[in-house]
Amino acid sequence: MAPYDAFLLVSFGGPEGPADVIPFLRNVTAGRKVPPERLEQVAEHYYQFGGVSPINQQCRDLIGAVEKDFAAHGVTLPVYWGNRNWEPLLTDTMADMAAAGVRRALAFVTSAYSSFSSCRQYLGDIEAARQHVGAPAPEVDKIRQYYNHPGFIGSFASAVTAAADALPAPPGLDGPTGEFDLIFTAHSIPLGMAEASGPAGGAYQAQLAEAARLVAAEIGYQRPWRLAYSSRSGPPSQPWLEPDINGLLAELSAAGSPGVVVAPVGFVSDHMEVKFDLDVEAAATAERLGLPYARAATPGTDPRFVSMITDLVRERLDGSTPLALGTLGAGPDRCPPGCCGTGSGRPVAAG
Repeated sequence: MAPYDAFLLVSFGGPEGPADVIPFLRNVTAGRKVPPERLEQVAEHYYQFGGVSPINQQCRDLIGAVEKDFAAHGVTLPVYWGNRNWEPLLTDTMADMAAAGVRRALAFVTSAYSSFSSCRQYLGDIEAARQHVGAPAPEVDKIRQYYNHPGFIGSFASAVTAAADALPAPPGLDGPTGEFDLIFTAHSIPLGMAEASGPAGGAYQAQLAEAARLVAAEIGYQRPWRLAYSSRSGPPSQPWLEPDINGLLAELSAAGSPGVVVAPVGFVSDHMEVKFDLDVEAAATAERLGLPYARAATPGTDPRFVSMITDLVRERLDGSTPLALGTLGAGPDRCPPGCCGTGSGRPVAAG
């Protein structure tokens, strides 16, 4: 096959001003008959941050870091960027790539896990953009899941350690106890979608649990860790993955927790679900409970995460050995038939 001649960063996209918020949410929910009042409710999350999602600037920062790391390791691919739901839109980027003569690109998606929303839908978006551009559109291969790559795990391990060091002291004590409960979080999804996230079902939860286990092991964490979810957006009648982060905080507080460190292992950067659901809602819950609380950073442009991207590209360019920690191994280069399920009950918004 022809060699790759471009790298494509594919992300969710997010509004970059108050006027963008509702149009962005309409893009996210297109075809799902979401009531306007629900969009307005979600929009308030963005308005609290000036109508700006952090995700686009974080993609710009990541691109700059990746370009430097590519240059340092002899990777000469030009870097492109396209979003699912906001500018730069994937269809426009695909047209730019075609106009530049790109024939075959390697795509990195800003989601590390297997589910419809985090994998299969991106594959559909890429193909829809190719169809929109037509015959000149390049072929695009998506990079494998990377939830257990040493660079991903290492960046979270460092962030958890830093958050633990910053954890406030419990009420009535002069300083931290050195002990804390560790909660890993991810975006909740409908139970039906979760059960269809792999040929055997449940890949999303299994991969999250494996990433959490690997991070805990790397820092030598000895207490039982927990996995919780945030960002539920479906009707009350529809079951979603649980426990919710706020409910778990209350449970741990009632059990006498010395404090919690929350690690958003389901995210590669500070999406709105991190900034609002964890830094605003969950932090407020912890404050109300009198529970010391610290949130670990997402990988963002951590050098280990950036180097991971270069590693993943080199796997496809020169056949470098795939790196993966734990027992699940490196995922396949191409999603097998039936992988990642369907989009039934997709979340309202992300990014």
